[in-house]
Amino acid sequence: MTKKKKEEDEGTINDVFSDDEEIPIEMQLFGKNPKRTHLLRDLWYNSMIEELNGEEDMPEEAKKELLFMMIANSVLDLTMESLPDELAVELSYHIDHMMAMAAVNKKYGVDLLEANYEVVSNIKREEYGSDDEFEAAVAEKEERWWTVGKQQLGGRSPNDAVAEELSRYGLNR
Repeated sequence: MTKKKKEEDEGTINDVFSDDEEIPIEMQLFGKNPKRTHLLRDLWYNSMIEELNGEEDMPEEAKKELLFMMIANSVLDLTMESLPDELAVELSYHIDHMMAMAAVNKKYGVDLLEANYEVVSNIKREEYGSDDEFEAAVAEKEERWWTVGKQQLGGRSPNDAVAEELSRYGLNR
């Protein structure tokens, strides 16, 4: 078995900081986040608190909101700066759309990805003569789902509802 095939089967990647060690992809992407959080705290917390403490006339609730906004902005900046420009641009579009989708989910009390999955997962592979036919059917059903109005969204299609949220926050320009 090739090393690449083994990594795909086991969901592991080579740790870039070690010649031999492999780690689960899930650990690299998400499992290390508590440790990353501690590192970010050590990098930013004191300076952010000092800056907020300098805002004596600001109400406490406004200080909390400002702290959140500073942290979120810093994490987004760090994320974009860590990637080559082409990947950062691509990631920015994905982040914008995922956040807009989360806003739609919150606004309408839905889960768009779960609802889409329920519809698409009902397509049975055995009903199609080839993998290509099956994949085409899944793609067609998914495309239709995202573009047809839904009662739960006030008659809007999921794509339109997401576009409205992107527009609301100026992320569609």
